[in-house]
Amino acid sequence: LTVILIHISSLQPFGQVPALQDGDIILFESRAINRYIASKYKETGPDLLRSAGGPAEAAAVEVWLAVESQQFGPPVEELVFGAVINPRIGEATDQTAVERQAERLGRVLDVYEERLSKNKYLAGGEFTLADLNHMPYTYFLLRTPQADLVTPRPHVLAWWEDISSRPAWKKTAEVIPI
Repeated sequence: LTVILIHISSLQPFGQVPALQDGDIILFESRAINRYIASKYKETGPDLLRSAGGPAEAAAVEVWLAVESQQFGPPVEELVFGAVINPRIGEATDQTAVERQAERLGRVLDVYEERLSKNKYLAGGEFTLADLNHMPYTYFLLRTPQADLVTPRPHVLAWWEDISSRPAWKKTAEVIPI
């Protein structure tokens, strides 16, 4: 995998990051890039898609990837942008929107708490792409006043402490500008 930094609009039709070029393949959207890298390198690292675990394990990963994208992603993104990003770029925080998304995210995290009371990771007993895709926004969430959405949920908190203690994440978190 070779990452070449060039003008982003030549790779990403919306002119946003991220974008990835790997030979003739051009990808944009972080979830697609993550899935591509997990698939391409599954033989040299952990099988983050659990394809070797059979259809049931792979399907569990797909379910929790969809949950991250459709249930967790929208409220946490709006909450983090409102509470962290907008103030950093000089925009006002819409506290009503932040509170509305915190309430919505709390309901999602109640489902996670139940799931994680029975499984070490979201898709079962192994760390997968479903867990990995939660890491950036959870990291930012825990740096907001709404961190109390995670901390009183013991299974969600234990899950976060586990996945965020991974050496690769620690290295990544060190360079996140916050």
